[in-house]
Amino acid sequence: MKVVTFFIVGLVVHVVFFISIFDIYFTSPLVHGMTPQHVPLPPPAKRLVLFVADGLRADSFYKPDVNGTIRAPFLRSIIEERGTWGISHTHVPTESRPGHVALIAGFYEDVSAVAKGWKENPVEFDSVFNESRHTWCWGSPDILPMFAKGASGDHVYTHTYPAESEDFASTDASKLDTWVFDEVKAFFNSAKGNEGLFSRLHEDRNVFFLHLLGIDTNGHAHRPMSREYLENIMLVDSGVSEIVSLFENFFGNDGQTSFLFTSDHGMTNWGSHGAGLPSETLTPLVAWGAGIQAAQRATEHPYEDQYQQEWKLDTFRRVDVNQADIAPLMSSLIGVPIPLNSVGVLPIKFLNNSPHFKAESLKANSLQILEQFKVKMTQKKETTLSFLFTPYPLLTGSKQQDFIRNAKSLIHNGLYDKAILLCVEMITEALEGLSYYHTYDRFFLGCSVVLGFAGWTSYVVLVILKTHASLRKPPGNRELMSERGLGRVFMCMGLAITVFLLVQDSPWTYYIYCLLPVPVWYSVVKEIGTLLDLIHSAPSLPLCKCLGYFVLVTFGIELLVVSFFYRATLSVGLLVLGLWPLGSGLYVKAKTRSLTWFLSCVCLALFPLMPVVGREPNVHLVTCAAALTLFNTISYLVSSRSLSPLQRKDRQLFVCQMIHVALCAYVLTSTHFSLQLKQGLPLFNQLASWTTLVLSFFVPLMSSTRLFHRLMSILLSLVSTYLLLSTGYEALFPPVLSWLMFVWINIEQEAMSTGAFSKTELFRIDFSENIDITKIRQLKLDDIRRSYFFVFFIITAFFGTGNIASINSFDPASVYCFLTVFNPFVMGGLMMWKVLIPFVIVMCTFETIQVSTQLSSRSLFLIVLVISDLMALHFFFLVKDYGSWLDIGTSISHYVIVMSMTIFLMLLSIMTHILTSKRVFMGKKMKVHFK
Repeated sequence: MKVVTFFIVGLVVHVVFFISIFDIYFTSPLVHGMTPQHVPLPPPAKRLVLFVADGLRADSFYKPDVNGTIRAPFLRSIIEERGTWGISHTHVPTESRPGHVALIAGFYEDVSAVAKGWKENPVEFDSVFNESRHTWCWGSPDILPMFAKGASGDHVYTHTYPAESEDFASTDASKLDTWVFDEVKAFFNSAKGNEGLFSRLHEDRNVFFLHLLGIDTNGHAHRPMSREYLENIMLVDSGVSEIVSLFENFFGNDGQTSFLFTSDHGMTNWGSHGAGLPSETLTPLVAWGAGIQAAQRATEHPYEDQYQQEWKLDTFRRVDVNQADIAPLMSSLIGVPIPLNSVGVLPIKFLNNSPHFKAESLKANSLQILEQFKVKMTQKKETTLSFLFTPYPLLTGSKQQDFIRNAKSLIHNGLYDKAILLCVEMITEALEGLSYYHTYDRFFLGCSVVLGFAGWTSYVVLVILKTHASLRKPPGNRELMSERGLGRVFMCMGLAITVFLLVQDSPWTYYIYCLLPVPVWYSVVKEIGTLLDLIHSAPSLPLCKCLGYFVLVTFGIELLVVSFFYRATLSVGLLVLGLWPLGSGLYVKAKTRSLTWFLSCVCLALFPLMPVVGREPNVHLVTCAAALTLFNTISYLVSSRSLSPLQRKDRQLFVCQMIHVALCAYVLTSTHFSLQLKQGLPLFNQLASWTTLVLSFFVPLMSSTRLFHRLMSILLSLVSTYLLLSTGYEALFPPVLSWLMFVWINIEQEAMSTGAFSKTELFRIDFSENIDITKIRQLKLDDIRRSYFFVFFIITAFFGTGNIASINSFDPASVYCFLTVFNPFVMGGLMMWKVLIPFVIVMCTFETIQVSTQLSSRSLFLIVLVISDLMALHFFFLVKDYGSWLDIGTSISHYVIVMSMTIFLMLLSIMTHILTSKRVFMGKKMKVHFK
């Protein structure tokens, strides 16, 4: 197979493997075709008012300050006199859109929404707003349109402020909440002179939704412990008090209004959210008004935590709920069907109604979830052969009928408590059954992907042995079966799989995952002769040395896998790498470089030990990073002056880039202090930042094509952008990493026993010159070590200063030099580029080592491909169907990271081969020297 063809096929295979994880674990759980369930009794309320204080933590709301002062006195009085309170437990990801979906639609994040960037749901869903007669909403343009879009009919009315108002650099983000309260007051004042609107407002089943974003914005900009965040809570409490009075006066104190106050998610101490820390998942819930149980004294304390004591609420009954339980609670209060896709369980302890009403409401809740179970079961049964279909054993058709009959009988006989217990039990079993059918095909698809993965990895290993190993071929004919006969066997297998999937009416993606292993394993079996050659050559190989490399690489891969969960493992690995010259005997002939290598490894090993999140901004460290970069550059220019003199044009370019680095440090510092003084983002700083980002892609192309000159220019351009995206110690990471990379290039020359470039020749290597293919050396076992070093440094580049698999490790303050108005796509793109900058530094270094050690890029990359594939396969096995979504999501994100890295490397290899194919014959066979 030609080189380009091989890489293109490999790219396609890896893209399929990459997409498979989303098709297996990120499919929408939503189903359609259910029948709405009504409660045959009058509801306690005609209207519902929902307040959602975006980003409000439970402890910030409930806990008195150090002086014992209550931050929300009005809502505190509600808790103590008129309503029921508790904690609403959110689910990962703790973001605004999924939180509001759980509150209003009753189901947790539809993970298929990742394809929409979490901005909207790709699958239509039902909600309390949709089931209402009318819904009026005020708040953010990022949240409200989603529910208006999903509503059937034209009865959801939204009032939003401009998106530009969501500015993290705003002098007062609480104005977002003030805008909502003022708009609601103006709306009701206008309704007094509008007979049609006045009439609609007095109808039943109406919902009023107030989305209050100021607390979240202040939390991001100033942190949750800041004066701005805490004062915003007081402003919201005052605003809620005014709105409650407004409703009571407008509707004549008719006692037909229910009020709910809660939050979509919390926030960490460092001003982010998205993961599963208690500060992110614990949100307040206060309910009062029509149909809500009044405040009661606590007769028992069922919760083991000490929150009630800390919040001085231990004498009042606390009722905790899951966030999705709020949707059926709101439906029950105003008498609308529970949203069809809801998985929430009605919290009857909040209700102040008859036992009959509670039992009927919970029965409707259980039937609504049972309807989803039936639809899911029917869908799966229709796409599975009857003799292969395994129904959920705990909820067969007869058991469903028994439940419905028993529930009706108990309610009819007045045994409401027993009916409630039966309904709760039924809901539990139906939810487990929903999960069972949603994950029904995961094992089957997982086995297909693993089979394909194992086949591809085996094929790459055989290609390495066949192309680069001098194996002794045994005499005689080795063919166990002709190529044509082998092809017929695998063609029959593919045809059988196709018929099987066709009969089951499987989705088209199933054909890809199930058929991919067929050609892959055909290629493996076709190359079985290479494996026989290896077995025949085994007596002549240094088996002990080969076994030693195998053990070390296996241990190294496990070390890398563990590092995804425990970053400190990278520090251990770097210390071990630092001792490599001592163990390999390199220290004897290159003491200075070996000591420099060890020192640079130790310095880099400090970064994984530092905190990922919770860092306070420290612009002084960013300034130190700029100074360190300039020091490294000057030291290089001085040391290389005699070995590789600079042209005048190159000298001028380096001076300009160094001045630019200093300017970026100034821009970052001035932006930080300007935002602290609430003066906004200076226009000059914003223009300078965007200009720096654009120029960083082009300026290195203007530099000399000499090896180290080009690398230094790339480094200066990347560091300039990285400084603008830094807030603290992470700015020091690229200069230290670059130092280690330069030492790595030099020490690899010492590791080469013969044929390597001398120090003088190393400085004079020119990327633009044609390479003499006669000097391209043969592959050695030590190249396995080089490939592993590369993978290790890539992982270190990813996780050295943070955990990109953790949503809340990103600080929005990182992009404040570029923009402060909330824009998730632009902000996400900038932070992703920040993550990739160290990656690019390592990639450029590895390409340099390939050139300087006189080895073709394909040779080393094949080994890198095997190592990364083995890591990805390891993470695929770590993904389980059980455990919290956070645990599953973490393993999936690690798999995605490794697969993304591999795909990126393959794309780079294809581009490199195309660009260099005229200069270097990359497909030339080379022999491994095992000695």
